[in-house]
Amino acid sequence: MKTDFTKLERAFNPRCVVVVGDKAESGYMWLHGQSEFKGKLYSVQVDPKEIDGIKALGVENFTSLLDVPEQVDLAIVAVPRPIAPRILEDCINKDVAAAHFFTSGFAETDTEEGIGLQRILTERASQANFHLIGPNCMGIYNPEMGIRQTMMQRTGFIGTIGFIAQSGTHAIAFSEEAYQQGLEVNKSVSFGNGIVLDSTDYLEYFGRDEGIKTIGMYLEGVRDGRRFLTTLREVAARKPVVIWKGGRTEEGGRAIASHTGSLSVPMAVWDAAVKQCGAVSVRSMEELVDALNAIQYLSPVYSNRVGITGGSGGQSVAIADVFAEAGLKVPALTQESYAELDTFFSLIGGGYRNPIDTGNVNRREMKRIMEILERDSNVDNLVLLTSVNPRMVGQIDQHIAMLSEIRGRSSKPVAVILASFGPENAETARDVAQKFRDGGIPTFTSLERGARALKKALDYHYLHST
Repeated sequence: MKTDFTKLERAFNPRCVVVVGDKAESGYMWLHGQSEFKGKLYSVQVDPKEIDGIKALGVENFTSLLDVPEQVDLAIVAVPRPIAPRILEDCINKDVAAAHFFTSGFAETDTEEGIGLQRILTERASQANFHLIGPNCMGIYNPEMGIRQTMMQRTGFIGTIGFIAQSGTHAIAFSEEAYQQGLEVNKSVSFGNGIVLDSTDYLEYFGRDEGIKTIGMYLEGVRDGRRFLTTLREVAARKPVVIWKGGRTEEGGRAIASHTGSLSVPMAVWDAAVKQCGAVSVRSMEELVDALNAIQYLSPVYSNRVGITGGSGGQSVAIADVFAEAGLKVPALTQESYAELDTFFSLIGGGYRNPIDTGNVNRREMKRIMEILERDSNVDNLVLLTSVNPRMVGQIDQHIAMLSEIRGRSSKPVAVILASFGPENAETARDVAQKFRDGGIPTFTSLERGARALKKALDYHYLHST
């Protein structure tokens, strides 16, 4: 099948969406999910018991997709498994741009009926060159358009990240985790079994999208390895691609088979192939979000030497260990830096090796300390430790202004470890992270996450500098 990117563009930026088969039993989850959609929203449902509930939502219902009076850009299909082929036929006859089949129970069940029905869908969609998303997936998320995979997702913004996932749960979790870290999704897709459109099609589409600056992926397997790697190499040459591969263990491989029916590959082979294509591999959701954050917002990272300040004496050993274990170095500073620090630095409750333990007394000199690290020839990356404290808003604003100024004049990457204590500070932390990001400074919620992210950025820039 030949991918028609014009049709994908219509599906990801639709003017007309039709939800087929939504029910009160599921809380009309798909109609509620599109309640903030900016275009025309219709329903198709033949069960008389459901129609009043749909009308109560303010959505016009039809008993056939063919009766919808407009050109349909995206159909969201949530019908029982045996009916799926009939709805696909209606989508083809209606010339729908693409259909997301939430319906599951196909080859992933490893049953004769499920495998047979999936074969019918695959053959018919391929024959008609129909763009089928799924089945067994959560479909498209476009916050600008108000298209959502769940009604809990946020809308009303234009992000910079494209996310491609075989898992609907991971797609939804990624959108929230990224948002909490001050990042925003531009477009996301959960494609499940991927029987017609596979990860490669979405990767190529996102690679063409100028609004998407970085691409994250969660994959369990690929259908055509050669085509995927060729596309990955082409896209990764233009924009960063970070991939979290599921099924790293034998147990994970078995779980994949029952989840999306994909075949897993040995991780050593996978990691080597991804690296050769210029993409970065990660091992968790946190690593995925943090790597995208670091690669997109840090200045290019070309060395592993890090200068760190803002912590307390008790943290210094732990800080040095965490960064060293991530594959980075926390070197001694030059004698010139130590001589300058000696002119003003109070050793009461502090120390100025590296990491520089400011204690309480020296925090008022943070700008001067950061500028010394900026000038130090033994240091190539700068990290500041601070925390979210509503009573210290002025200090945070000073840090943002200071670090933004350094970033503007220096080639050294600048990052912040932004600690937040208690769920009551979560929204404040998100707002602070956004302010830092607006100044070009990525933030990370722990030493471990920040260190790993910095190393992933180093890995990425090393791949693209050789």
